[in-house]
Amino acid sequence: MTENTVSEIERMVVTRVFDAPRELVWKAWTDPKYVMQWWGPKGFTAPVCEMDFRVGGKFLCCMKSPDGQEFWNAVEYHEIVPYEKIVSLMYFSDSKGNKIEPAQLGIEHEAIDGAYDVTIFEDLGNGQTKLTFIGNEPMESAKNSGQMEGWNQILDKLAAVIAELVQAK
Repeated sequence: MTENTVSEIERMVVTRVFDAPRELVWKAWTDPKYVMQWWGPKGFTAPVCEMDFRVGGKFLCCMKSPDGQEFWNAVEYHEIVPYEKIVSLMYFSDSKGNKIEPAQLGIEHEAIDGAYDVTIFEDLGNGQTKLTFIGNEPMESAKNSGQMEGWNQILDKLAAVIAELVQAK
């Protein structure tokens, strides 16, 4: 079995254009008060979300399924360029943020060795922002495991949060 490396694998990429200035999209992505409203696919809730949003900081969030099952995610922040880019490493964890293997949760997840998640916030002008999320999973695996569908549902929920922020402005 050959090891997947970052340069030779097509990675999972999801993009969305929001009718909102980049600062609002950034706020919705980085403020735990808003993250709790969109974290997880359709029907999931996020009852707990803690963020230490700085390089070297961590994020811990509980994703609760419609049937009450809890999945914890942790994120380590490696690079933050305000309003432009976040480089991080996301993984499944226990409620304390300790990494656990997805298989323990009955989840198929094929991470690419050495790959980080990258979130890019691009100002398109005219009050529009393009968000691009590049995951640490191969595109083919993400499609087969439901990760792509899940991320598209997450971005639908994020769009609703951003629309509320735009209206409140």
